[in-house]
Amino acid sequence: MAEIKCPNCGTIISLEQSDLDSVVLQVRDEQFQKELAERASYIEADKQREIELVQAQAATALKEQAGAKDARIAELQAQLAAQRETLEAQHELAVTQAVATVEKERDALAASIEVKEAEKARAEATFKEQLAEQAKAKDDIIAFQKDEIERMKDMKARLSTKMVGESLEQHCQYEFDRIRAIAFPNAYFEKDNEAVEGTKGDFVFREEDEDGNEIISIMFEMKNEGDKNSVKKKNEDHFAKLDKDRTKKGCEYAILVSLLEPDSELYNEGIVDVSHRYPKMYVVRPQFFIPIISLLRNAALSSLEYKRELALVRQQDLDITTFEDDLETFKQGFFKNFKDASLRFDDAVKAIDKAIADLQKAKDKLLTSEKHLTAANNKLEGLTVKKLTRKNPTMKAKFDALKEADGED
Repeated sequence: MAEIKCPNCGTIISLEQSDLDSVVLQVRDEQFQKELAERASYIEADKQREIELVQAQAATALKEQAGAKDARIAELQAQLAAQRETLEAQHELAVTQAVATVEKERDALAASIEVKEAEKARAEATFKEQLAEQAKAKDDIIAFQKDEIERMKDMKARLSTKMVGESLEQHCQYEFDRIRAIAFPNAYFEKDNEAVEGTKGDFVFREEDEDGNEIISIMFEMKNEGDKNSVKKKNEDHFAKLDKDRTKKGCEYAILVSLLEPDSELYNEGIVDVSHRYPKMYVVRPQFFIPIISLLRNAALSSLEYKRELALVRQQDLDITTFEDDLETFKQGFFKNFKDASLRFDDAVKAIDKAIADLQKAKDKLLTSEKHLTAANNKLEGLTVKKLTRKNPTMKAKFDALKEADGED
């Protein structure tokens, strides 16, 4: 027998040992169930706290990552906008400067062309005036020739008488020396004493300007009926030799001063141009010896001035052409630089777009991580005490015992 005292009334109860064991077992089962319920409550509370902590941490991480991502995207977008504004400003400035430079060069070129056109017009006007003067001088000479025709006819006899004891060459030398100091101070007029290939002319006339440029050069041949060496009696018989002598000595003009064919009306008229036979060749009577030199010299001076002005205009035209080539080279270089800058601008935009695309990929990955966290949270929500104790034999046995006990009740 065993005695048990009631804790409330103090009554002593006598129980058989088997009954006592049954009471003790009931008390122990109640205590175990109470402790198990408390333990399950603790586990459920811990699980809930862990779930809330994981959710809070995941939400915080997502917010931080999303905030960093948005900040980076905003920063890159701001950089892109700034770079675009800078590149557009540089592009506009480069275009403005290039246009201003081209316009300035264009205006300068236009002004230069106007100046050169004016100079060319003045040169042409001067040349026309000189031609008019030459034409007038030629007309004066023609008039002079007509006035001298009669004198020429009478002079024939006088010349024969006057030139007794002196040759035609001596006469021409005297006439030139008489006016050399006044009319031809810088001219050379001497006997041609240097034979080339066995022949030589009679006189050579040359004149140069202050720069050493030849103004005019003339090879002279003098022929008189009284000359001992004059076998042929026609002027044209001497043209070929005179042309060869002119060529050998490098003279521009060839002039035959002749008293041959005294009855020829053609030659008696004065200055006869035979350039149709030989270039730049003339036949004159002695009285036209000085006039032909003056006429050709003045024409050469006018031509020389015109040649100088024409060369200057051509040089200026060449300068304009060179300037246009330089301008075209500058334009091509500018457009090449502009094209390269545009390519660099496009490359910068592409790089920024790529960075944004990379950020978008990172964003997608974060969203994927969020999905994974949500799935983990869902799995955590489905976690139960039974699932936790599935692979724990001790805990499974206790739960099974509790289940059986609940079934008996």
